[in-house]
This record gives sequence, C-alpha cells and structure tokens, in this order.
Amino acid sequence: MNVDQRAARSAGVLFIVATITVLVAAELVPTLTAADYLTGVADHPTQLSAASLLYLVAAFSSVGVAVALYPVLRRFDGGLAMGSVVFRTIEAVFYIFEVVILLSLWTLGQQVVTAGTADGAYQAVGDSLVASHDHAALAGVFAFSLGALLYYVVFYRSQLIPRWLSGWGIAGVLLMLTACVLALFSNSEVTGYIPLILPIAVQEMVFAVWLLVKGFSNVEAPTAVDGSLTDGTTPRSAPRQARSSA
Repeated sequence: MNVDQRAARSAGVLFIVATITVLVAAELVPTLTAADYLTGVADHPTQLSAASLLYLVAAFSSVGVAVALYPVLRRFDGGLAMGSVVFRTIEAVFYIFEVVILLSLWTLGQQVVTAGTADGAYQAVGDSLVASHDHAALAGVFAFSLGALLYYVVFYRSQLIPRWLSGWGIAGVLLMLTACVLALFSNSEVTGYIPLILPIAVQEMVFAVWLLVKGFSNVEAPTAVDGSLTDGTTPRSAPRQARSSA
C-alpha cells in the first residue's frame, strides 16, 4: 500500500470516527431545554463526562481528516487544501469550546444542588452558557461546511474520486450552509433542518467507505509545460529529465 492509499484509508477511518462520536456525544448530553436542566446536568456526571470526551475525539478526528487529505490534495491546489485544514481546525476549536461550556454547566449545576434552589442568578448564568453552547455548535457547522466545500472542489477538479461522489459532496455542503444561514437568522438550532443536513451526512459515510475500499485514483498532479507541478513544486524526476535533455 503506497502513501496515497494510506492517506485515503486514514481519512476514511477518521470520517467514520468523527461522525459516530458526534452523534453519540449529542445523545449523551442531558437535555438543556427543560426547566430544571441545571439539576439534570448535575445528576448525570458520568454521562456528561463521556459526552465531553467524545466531543474531544470528534474534534481531533475532524482536524485529522483534513490533515490526512492535505498531502494528496496539495498537488492539485495547495491553497484550497490548506484552507480545508484551517476551517476544519476552526471546527475543532468550537467542539472544544462546547466541551468547556458543558463542564461549566456541570459545575454550575452542582452549585445549584448544593444551594438547594436555582435562583435568578444561577439561572441567568446557565441560560447564557446554554446559548453560548448553541452558538458555538452553529459556528462549528459553518466552519465544517466551508472546509468540506474546499476539499470537495479539489476532488471534483482532480477526479481523485468519482465526480458523482464529489459533486454530491458539494451539493450536500451547500444545503448544509443553507441550513446554517436559516438557523442563524431564525435563532434556532441547525439540527432543526434535518432535510438539509441529511444529504451531506449520508454522503460522508459513502465517501468514507469509498476511501476505505477504493482509495484514490488519478493521484498524479497535472504538470505545466516546464515540468513543474500545478502547485508550483517540481517533480522529483524533473532534474533527471533535465540532465537527460542536456
């Protein structure tokens, strides 16, 4: 197995890990919409800790996807490849921020239990933390969408994967961005727009399986007339060819 195919396998595994950990973490987080959510958070410390750990795994896996793809994608468009790494890193930062907020809610919930009641001050702080959690989640989805859009554009141009699959990714990401904009202007959670989220969710799992089973095709970057690669670098064989022509 060559380096490119190892990169494809790594990215495929990380896609699956990131998706599964996010879904499981979201299910483990105690409800933050009930009237007594602070008490509920305090009553489920193990559940909250597990969700926080899974969010951290998702954060590192999200960055890992872009990092694993970068060495291959940079041959075709170094700028877009680097942009995907940057935006998926921003996504990971927001995941970590969500973890900090969840743990802060846990601490606040314990204080409420100790005090025996959630007075106005506790409730105001809790509501502010919940709002920050929701806003961070939305910002993270925006960052994910932009990062994914960049690498799917490179995939579409390079044909490293079939164009029906990369085209599906571009369309799915645009629908996801539409969901983000709607959620932003309606001050609601992006998860409320399932029909717009589902296409990219399914595509990423199909993409992950494709990378694991098929890997990349057409891994050689196109070259310019002078023999340099389109990303501005020079193939290793160029010096030898130059000597031969001399």
